[in-house]
Amino acid sequence: MIHKGTITLETDRLILRRFSEDDAEAVFKNWANDHEVTKFLMWLPHVSVCASRDWCIHNVNAYTAENYYSWVIVPKTLGEPIGSISVVKLDDKISMAHIGYCIGRNWWHKGYTSEALKAIVKFLFEEVGVNRIEARHDTRNANSGYVMEKVGMKYEGTHRQADWNNSGLCDAAYYAILAEEYFEEAK
Repeated sequence: MIHKGTITLETDRLILRRFSEDDAEAVFKNWANDHEVTKFLMWLPHVSVCASRDWCIHNVNAYTAENYYSWVIVPKTLGEPIGSISVVKLDDKISMAHIGYCIGRNWWHKGYTSEALKAIVKFLFEEVGVNRIEARHDTRNANSGYVMEKVGMKYEGTHRQADWNNSGLCDAAYYAILAEEYFEEAK
């Protein structure tokens, strides 16, 4: 893999860019404080803008590493972040990236998450040279699986009671796409 760090990516409707400290208020109000948004996540809802600012600063500081990938999702029409998408686990030995994402409730079912994930998949395969991209979701959150399917990820199986989140112990449904599948589909 050739790590490039978190670079700005653009789609038809979105800008995917690095966090900045100035994003704190939008992060807090648009998704990070919402118990419904964080219901199936592993981090608790933020209780204040200060918590969101700390999270933004953590990301800003982590960008010094070439193998750190974390973007805010910004609709061009809005100009402020509505969610985030990140490589939450990276394994250089097998060239694998595990993706996590979340988006504010006001933007659910509008295709933003799948549009962002598609751009990240393209970047990781074409620019970074990963071999496998995977993601998982709590089986009670089927919409997350639909996002994965929309970008060509294939369901690989469910690990029973193998994960946890803010809703407690959960079954985890795994999806993945391999470089050979991605490039074959791109032909």
